[in-house]
Amino acid sequence: MASGQDLLRRPYADEEDPAIRHRAIPDDAAPPTSGEKTRPARSKRVASLDVFRGLTVALMILVDGAGGEWPVIGHAPWNGCNLADFVMPFFLFIVGMAIPLSLKRIPSRARALRRVMVRTLKLLFWGIILQGGYSHAPDKLTYGVDMKQIRWCGILQRIALAYMVVAVLEILTKDTKFEDQSTTSCSLFKLYCWQWLFGACVLAIYFAVIYGTYVPDWEFTVHDSDSQDYGKGFKVICGTRGSLDPPCNAVGYVDRQVLGINHMYRGPAWKRSKACTYGSPHAGPLRNDAPAWCQSPFEPEGIVSSISAILSTIIGVHFGHVLVHMKSHLNRLKQWISIGISLLVFGIILHFTHAIPLNKQLYSFSYVCVTAGAAAIVFSIFYFLVDILGLRNLFRPLEWIGMNAMLVFVMAAEGIFEGFLNGWYYESTNNTLVYWIQKHIFIQVWHSRRVGILLYVVFAQILFWGLVAGILHRLGIYWKL
Repeated sequence: MASGQDLLRRPYADEEDPAIRHRAIPDDAAPPTSGEKTRPARSKRVASLDVFRGLTVALMILVDGAGGEWPVIGHAPWNGCNLADFVMPFFLFIVGMAIPLSLKRIPSRARALRRVMVRTLKLLFWGIILQGGYSHAPDKLTYGVDMKQIRWCGILQRIALAYMVVAVLEILTKDTKFEDQSTTSCSLFKLYCWQWLFGACVLAIYFAVIYGTYVPDWEFTVHDSDSQDYGKGFKVICGTRGSLDPPCNAVGYVDRQVLGINHMYRGPAWKRSKACTYGSPHAGPLRNDAPAWCQSPFEPEGIVSSISAILSTIIGVHFGHVLVHMKSHLNRLKQWISIGISLLVFGIILHFTHAIPLNKQLYSFSYVCVTAGAAAIVFSIFYFLVDILGLRNLFRPLEWIGMNAMLVFVMAAEGIFEGFLNGWYYESTNNTLVYWIQKHIFIQVWHSRRVGILLYVVFAQILFWGLVAGILHRLGIYWKL
């Protein structure tokens, strides 16, 4: 039996496909002897990345399904960081980590660029279809969107932007002469110094915009048909520079000018803030003295915040470089955990000293640090448990979800399958199959709506789709972009 030290030093190499085939090839395999037929080395999956991706998709399903009943699960109304606020940066971190692994096997830069652009266009297409307003699932049995009010930004659109920028940067800056060479942490930073310099430029641009842009007064019209102020126009007084508050920050101002206020998200998390509702952090009716901006749109996946989000992907790329270049488990874990803890501590200090608050809506620098640090630590734990200790069976459902992440994202997180089930109703569209399952199998059994909804999401959505993804894996069926 191998000792713990041997386990930590047993090497893997790289991964081949970021979406499905995360594989690693031992670099200590003996070369073929004279006269022996050369055979390709048998590869071993780096399953921890699939598990981590599956966990992130599962968190998104949990957030969308139970966040309304459990505020600690849902997004923070403004400053702060709840469970839901880790989902987007985890996705970006995973995308970044997969980039050097997927591009390593493509020697032609032209072919690699073509592949990146095709994937980017696919992500943009599905992002607009799913989050642009065309799909009304799972709550409404209708579809279609007024092009005057279509939402241009969203989760997949942000992933597409970050993936395209960082993947092109990787293609243009990588040196194939050093791809298969082992290296130290210092030389690794030096080898990819241009990527870190680009990240510093991204951060400088972000700071210049949010602290240097003058935000004038602005107006909007309420388009929410459920609001008593439907059709009314309101004016928000700003006339300031460098504000990080909800109504007058430069992130929202740029989106209003470029995207147009009618093309922004109409249900921002700030509607649950204390200034807007008595039930904060729960959603509820507006306060009588609620400021006008409580009813205005705000784009949490907008232009300026997406520029900052590129940093999460760049950090993920570095972790992919570690996996490619460092051949020892121990050295990899040292690098990952040290960087993760440093980022986490630095981000927390920035937040609690009130220098830069944690804020997902603005994608603040402290938020980048804390979430990237958390992603590094979570992935390192999975890597140790799954790929080193071999406890893979404990995480099979998450691994299966991670191997078919796009399918589960569309069907479960975006509610397409649940919307299909809601098409089967009895007497009234309010009495759907999903409603019946939630009420009679979960809520009434536990005599609590909060607990019942949570268990419904865990078992009827996350575990269910984990098993479905497992069946599809056995059949060799995957949805790849």
